[in-house]
Amino acid sequence: MRAENEYVTELYDHLETQRELATALLREIHLHDRGGTFQSRMERDTLEIHHVRRLSELHAAEYGLCFGRIESADGERRYIGRIALADEDHEPVLTDWRASAAEPFYRATPTVPGGVTGRRHLRSKGRTIVDFDDDAFGVSALEGRGGSELSGETALLASLTAARTGRMGDIVSTIQAEQDRVIRSALGGVLVVQGGPGTGKTVVALHRAAYLLYTHRDRLAKRGVLVIGPNATFLRYIDQVLPALGESEVVLSSIGALYPGVTGTDTETPEAAAVKGDARMARVLGAALDGLRQLPETSWTITVGRTSPHEEELEISRALCERAHAAAHRSREPHNAARPDLVERLSSELALRIARDQGGKMDLDDVANLADRLVGEPEFQALAEKLWPLLSPEQLLTALFGSPELLAGAMPDFSEAERAALLREGPGPDGEGVPWTTADVPLLDEAAELLGPLPGSTTSRQAEVAAEAEELEFAKVVLEDFGDGLVDAETLVSQYRGEEALRPLAERALEDRTWGFGHVIVDEAQELSPMAWRLLTRRCPGRSMTIVGDLAQTGAPAGLSSWSEALDEYTAGRWRTVELTINYRTPAEIMRITEGVLRAVDPALTAPSAVRDGGIRPWSLRIPEDDRGPALRAAVRKEIAALDGRRMAIIHAPGWPVELLDGLAELDGVTATDDPSALESPVVLMTAAQAKGLEFDAVLVVEPTELIAAHVRGVNDLYVALTRATKSLGVIHSRDLPEMLAGLDPR
Repeated sequence: MRAENEYVTELYDHLETQRELATALLREIHLHDRGGTFQSRMERDTLEIHHVRRLSELHAAEYGLCFGRIESADGERRYIGRIALADEDHEPVLTDWRASAAEPFYRATPTVPGGVTGRRHLRSKGRTIVDFDDDAFGVSALEGRGGSELSGETALLASLTAARTGRMGDIVSTIQAEQDRVIRSALGGVLVVQGGPGTGKTVVALHRAAYLLYTHRDRLAKRGVLVIGPNATFLRYIDQVLPALGESEVVLSSIGALYPGVTGTDTETPEAAAVKGDARMARVLGAALDGLRQLPETSWTITVGRTSPHEEELEISRALCERAHAAAHRSREPHNAARPDLVERLSSELALRIARDQGGKMDLDDVANLADRLVGEPEFQALAEKLWPLLSPEQLLTALFGSPELLAGAMPDFSEAERAALLREGPGPDGEGVPWTTADVPLLDEAAELLGPLPGSTTSRQAEVAAEAEELEFAKVVLEDFGDGLVDAETLVSQYRGEEALRPLAERALEDRTWGFGHVIVDEAQELSPMAWRLLTRRCPGRSMTIVGDLAQTGAPAGLSSWSEALDEYTAGRWRTVELTINYRTPAEIMRITEGVLRAVDPALTAPSAVRDGGIRPWSLRIPEDDRGPALRAAVRKEIAALDGRRMAIIHAPGWPVELLDGLAELDGVTATDDPSALESPVVLMTAAQAKGLEFDAVLVVEPTELIAAHVRGVNDLYVALTRATKSLGVIHSRDLPEMLAGLDPR
């Protein structure tokens, strides 16, 4: 191990040398005159971005710089680490874990070594190697001595049994072969990663993001990678993984945060969420918009010229209004952009009528001027607003959800109960202050596609295009000299045009509803509704996606029963499925308890295989129903006292009595999941939906019968709740346990 320590010390020396070099080069760039020719400024900005990125990577690699080595049959020894490093002679001394040369470190197994004769996993503390783990290959492995198919079994089990910290960490040192195949899968098309609890779906997806940015940076750095998680707590849980891997062109978001200016946080009934997620809602919005475009039964009358001596009443027939509507429809523009065509048709016909009434004495220029004057008349503007109102997405949804008549007209193929689920009172036509929900966000985005921007909300860039074209071409020429894809020509031009500091990609992308990402990763994808899938496919025009989930854990009312439901419409023939089959998180004792629950979800489903025993049998505790509150608090208080630095989740049914929740939240160390500090708390109080994707040392499931009865997919929620623990599982109940949990040890 002494030789390993000496080598790793040299690696850290190389790391420090490169950091000092990158820092010095940046300092020189900053001290340099900011003037000069267009070419010199372009070159300087390109170098600055390159060195800033490299410095960030070097800082991120400080922790656990080198974690393994492999030896091949020809005697070559290669060290694997977080980034690539070279010595003063530019000879490689450390291989980036994402490079193809590092693949054998993760893929080699005793039965299929792939040319690897030796593999060592290094465990470090700071800059010192404290332990190592050798995998056996060749004859000894075939004879059964050390023939485990797990890579770095000792290091892996040490990481699995370590106490949870409240934040997900990276797994670059312990990636297993089946996980590595997912991480390194081809970029194109849609990859569906189906995996049961504890198979590492989330962390594999995040490492795949880092791998794709490393391998295809020229394609992805400009547009970035979008990672979708189920809720804000989950996003806080994973937010340190990619920065630790040195990646920044990644946007973490939930569906509820993908519409600029709105964050869908308010809760609603499962019935309302199911209706809002229905794919038919796309047609409903179009029908609602038609319902807001008024037509007279026979005619309307407007008065123009009230402030002039030539005041005149004009009759607006239904036929004229229909012709104006037809003109707007023929434009094939979004609703708001089509209104000028309606206004032009309406004003032109009225101006020609006035000209005829005056004996045809007006020439064409006079008629055109008259039409322009009509457009400026207040009553003409009010007429146009009735015929073709300018609307924001918020106004359209507020109008729809606030009107039983509009709902009935737009949703004829929905039941009365489904329409009633959407009805709510709004604060007014502007939509301000509306408590938007997560399920509203895909509808707002759909409405934005239907409506287009309001006049004046965006500025045309036509005048700038010609000026930028030459700059863009020149920037591309400059970038050819660097060829690493670290910055795109548009970003370089933006910096040259006066932006003193480039804004992070995440900020720019989340403020732009039309931003198209280079790749989209969706975690807990089984929860997304058809309307949410429509939103995501608009965010990913190239249909390059990684979909991660488990159909057995679908809990959302509008969630998926099969992957084809979501993908066949948008990516038919372009999606493929792989399955993760090994459960690294959940001990075998707990997985045996969940077998009956999984059969109740779907008898055809198979649970992933647990790699370890936890040594603690799952238990149940019955408390008196007539004294449930105090008895529950006493039982939970006892479990908290025994935590000894571990983290625990208390998982309950949605809609649980407030007095019970408040009683638990008052206990020392307990925090509700909507609190920003929940992940730092020793004990978190949450529903199964809020627990998705998270893991805890210990889990208490409270009243499983109520959890099952909460909604139609309550059994799925119970399966989620039971599989969050890495060490111990307890069930507290006042009613008889479901038969599917008969294997619990009663206390």
